[in-house]
Amino acid sequence: MSNDTRATGERRPSPKELLELARSESRGKLKVFLGMAPGVGKTYAMLAAGRALKGEGVDVVVGVVETHGRAETAAQLEGLEVLARRVVQYRKRTLMEFDVDAALARRPDLLLVDEFAHTNAPGLLHTKRYQDVEEILQAGIDVWTTLNIQHLESLTDVVERITGVAVRETVPDKVLEKADEIVVVDLPPEELIKRLKEGKVYLPDNARRAVDQFFKASNLTALRELALRRTADRVDEQMIKQLRRQGIEGPWPTAERLLVCVGGDERSEAVVRAAARMAAALKSDWVAVNLKRLDRASVTRSEERRVEKALRLAERLGATTARLNAKDVADEILGYARRNNITQIVIGRSRAGQVGEWLGRSLSDQLVSRARDLSITVLAQESEAPREPWIKWPKPHVALSTTASVVAAVSIATAIGLGLEKITTLPNLSMVFLFAVLLCALRLGVLPAVGAAGLSFLAYNFFFIEPRHTFTISEPYELFSLLIFLIVAGVTGGLAGRLREYATSIRERAESTQALYDFSRKLSGTARLDDILWLLAAQSSAVIKGRSIILLEGEQGLEIRGGWPPEDQLSTSDWTAARWSHERGEPAGKMTGTLPSAQFQFRPLMSSKGAVGVIGIDPGGEEEALPSMTEHVLQSFIDQSALAIERTILVEQAAKAETAAESERLRAALLSSISHDLRTPLASIVGSVTSLRQLGDQMPKRDRADLLATIEEEAARLSAFVGNLLDMTKLEAGALDIRRDWVDVGDAIHGAVARAAKAVPARKVSVTVVKNLPLIRGDAVLLEQVLYNLIDNANKYSEPQSITRVSADFAPGHVEIRVTDEGIGIPQDALTKVFDKFYRVAGSDGRAPGTGLGLSICAGLVKGMGGTIRAESPVANDRGTRIVVHLPIPADEPRRKEG
Repeated sequence: MSNDTRATGERRPSPKELLELARSESRGKLKVFLGMAPGVGKTYAMLAAGRALKGEGVDVVVGVVETHGRAETAAQLEGLEVLARRVVQYRKRTLMEFDVDAALARRPDLLLVDEFAHTNAPGLLHTKRYQDVEEILQAGIDVWTTLNIQHLESLTDVVERITGVAVRETVPDKVLEKADEIVVVDLPPEELIKRLKEGKVYLPDNARRAVDQFFKASNLTALRELALRRTADRVDEQMIKQLRRQGIEGPWPTAERLLVCVGGDERSEAVVRAAARMAAALKSDWVAVNLKRLDRASVTRSEERRVEKALRLAERLGATTARLNAKDVADEILGYARRNNITQIVIGRSRAGQVGEWLGRSLSDQLVSRARDLSITVLAQESEAPREPWIKWPKPHVALSTTASVVAAVSIATAIGLGLEKITTLPNLSMVFLFAVLLCALRLGVLPAVGAAGLSFLAYNFFFIEPRHTFTISEPYELFSLLIFLIVAGVTGGLAGRLREYATSIRERAESTQALYDFSRKLSGTARLDDILWLLAAQSSAVIKGRSIILLEGEQGLEIRGGWPPEDQLSTSDWTAARWSHERGEPAGKMTGTLPSAQFQFRPLMSSKGAVGVIGIDPGGEEEALPSMTEHVLQSFIDQSALAIERTILVEQAAKAETAAESERLRAALLSSISHDLRTPLASIVGSVTSLRQLGDQMPKRDRADLLATIEEEAARLSAFVGNLLDMTKLEAGALDIRRDWVDVGDAIHGAVARAAKAVPARKVSVTVVKNLPLIRGDAVLLEQVLYNLIDNANKYSEPQSITRVSADFAPGHVEIRVTDEGIGIPQDALTKVFDKFYRVAGSDGRAPGTGLGLSICAGLVKGMGGTIRAESPVANDRGTRIVVHLPIPADEPRRKEG
């Protein structure tokens, strides 16, 4: 806020909070009745409040409520409408679930939904009830629900440590953060235990077990504190948002920003949950980062799965995730923190081995020692796990082939050394073993290379150092040489192995980059929608090593438009998941929380205007998630393809819009032409007929003859106009029958000139036809019509005293007919347009009536006979127009005729 604003006392609301408020106006309001444990009365309180609202005239409906046999809770249902449950058959059991479709169809003002964290039966649209509630809220319906504090995702490990009970059904914290109101249903632990013993919570046998296990006073007190603390944090957040919306100035505390380091060990999820709790307590943003060492061997598949699982958990808890690569992990973490304004770093306690710990080389120690102006929180392990032994024997099924390769390489080196020793005397046979170590490093990696160095050390000592076939060394210098060999072999093998790992990592990245480049290059050269879809299906199938299918929005909803391998059918669950993904713009189906039983995972093809379709992928395995590199490449394919699909759709829409505009222009031209060319002759005919009827014999005979001639002339104009329209309609429909007889062009010219002379006797027409003009294949009647139209057009647009010239000549392969007038000519930019339907040169309306169809019909007829037509202007002295017609001469032309 500026000083001027402060001085005037003006309050400026936070734009971010106002936007959030505007977005929330269209969705329903969520109210959560939060308790510390089962039995505190959450459902009872929700139903009682609902009954009170119903008494005030609010339409309240119970979507689903679990009474658990409690009579006092069941009594609160009296007078409330309860929706019927949805029956689901699963493993020979009948399950009763909340019916989302029925709730949406009923559409009450307020819907009561019990057990927010409930897991739905397999086969339903959503796996969790909180997802059902989200769909109800999106429809604009208010929802009240109940939740116990132990079901919050970020608190599951804390609750397990407190109570010893693992919580299976969880709700992401961000879902609770979206609640508009939280009501804490509180009960002292002693009173809750009393209710439990009285059988008001569970049956007597279950109650005794619950008291002994979960419902201990210490447990309940800790859970009660968690519930009250989380509610207090939520109330504080709501107060801050309200103040910001009102534009009330702080002071606000300095914003904290956390970074949590996610690794591939078993404690990654616990570290993420701890960071989520810290971020919630500090009301700060936080980032979950996974870093991969470039000098480390490739991570195992189990480690990669743990990393992906932890990162997905962080996203559910509200974090931003990032993946980085670095040689020095600690340095990269600190650099990332500085670049992104991180104030605190959270990391699990790590070990770097025994020697590493003595030197303080664990990642957590490095961060603490190097951090400047950063707080480092190191989370200790709950209990120290047994220390890894110095020598860890490889698992036979994992490293048996590698071990055999190392032993074989050293054995071959030993055999080669013994063979060379018999042939010649070599001062240093250790080079043979060094070569074996390098070979193992390049082919197998760092650890096999170190193992080969140690084995070579023993083999060289046993076979080549006196006394031979013992591990005893007689001379001190031999011991020194052997130690130097061991060090050199170990270091060389390690460097070579790391070089191999670097090369492998670079190759993987190069393959991904090349795949992206190839896809982008192919996509940029693809204009047709089908080609884009085929490319996306083929490339996505290749990158996931499975199958894919693409659905785009059509007139009847989503339609299958492509796939690899080709697929034209989907199961019911796949169709449901595809429609859900398209409507919500979120992934659904396999490996997601929505319809996970589907065979495909569907992802939306998002454009600037929303989802244009979805792509379904099926890696074919039982993996919980795609590898990160595969995920990035696949998502890049999807994003680029969505933009390309949007581009083709926009091009099609632009073409349709242009066609519509052209049609509208032609329609307007047609209406204008018809209104002029019909009204003018009709007015003359009507006027003449009226005069004849009214005056009759009173008129002189000559005047009656003039009126009759006018009627005849104007009727002929109408007939010609209608005939032109019919001819154009037939041409466009391809229904005009053009004969292929032998035609004498000279006869057609003389016939057209004779017709024109009858229509306009005063006009002079000059005809020039060369001798021996070849015959052509065509329709004599239509050719005469073309020539008549050209002569009539020339007569209209030239002076009455001018001469219209018609000539015919031939050249190799064609006959050329020219019709030339002495009018003002045609502008250069209109020479090709004059053959378009209804086109008239600007300013020509005042010189001669017409529809703009004559030349268009001529062009269609000439083209139908295999010829071409063009206009030339000016002809001489910057005046005149010449229409040139070329008609092909058939190869079997029988004779030439004199003109």
